[in-house]
Amino acid sequence: MKKLILTTTVLTLAAGAALAGSHSVVRLGTEGAYPPFNFLNDKGEVDGFERELGDELCARAELTCEWVTNDWDSIIPNLVSGNYDVIIAGMSITEEREAVIDFTQNYTQPDPSAFLAAEGSEIDLTGAVIAAQANTIQASYVASSGATLVEFASPDETIAAVRNGEADAVLADKAFLSPIAEESAELDFVGEDVLIGGGVGMGLRESDNDLRDKFDAAIQSMKDDGSLNALIEKWQIGATF
Repeated sequence: MKKLILTTTVLTLAAGAALAGSHSVVRLGTEGAYPPFNFLNDKGEVDGFERELGDELCARAELTCEWVTNDWDSIIPNLVSGNYDVIIAGMSITEEREAVIDFTQNYTQPDPSAFLAAEGSEIDLTGAVIAAQANTIQASYVASSGATLVEFASPDETIAAVRNGEADAVLADKAFLSPIAEESAELDFVGEDVLIGGGVGMGLRESDNDLRDKFDAAIQSMKDDGSLNALIEKWQIGATF
């Protein structure tokens, strides 16, 4: 799904390694701002597809877990420095990220990204001004497409940029954009969907092999018994396994 972090804080690797021993409580780091993958509900609690998934994976792995929220732009550096133990935040598995952290196997298929624009727009997407959340695979795609990229810190800001005319369209995961398109008569999809990335996985420090293996096994067990597909269908994330 989303997001390609191109810059990382390599100096924090040693600190992260020192913190990667046994885990009495596993801290799950998420953004809390990217529904339906993760968001904060009316009680201020982490909710969404990844909340249900993470809780079930912790139960299957027999781990005690707690949730932590973190802004997207620092989510990898703060994992490496030990502020939490796992990223579960709609993070696509990419070679650039694997140079800094490890991933479990994917728990979603590669998801389509889509362009959302003002209803009735006829846009040449190769020459348009396209909004995307900073440090995402969508931002990288736009930057290499010939279009003019405008980046924003949060996904909500990308939608606002289209509404106020700052951008011609926004490129993001279709699962994120679809409810917005359905609720907003003035916005609609344009152009063709694009497939970017290789699916979403849990990110961990490179030294946390045992923890990665536990979550890997739990993900595989959910694939095997069909419960992962049931969650994907419930939250309308994309293609099932």
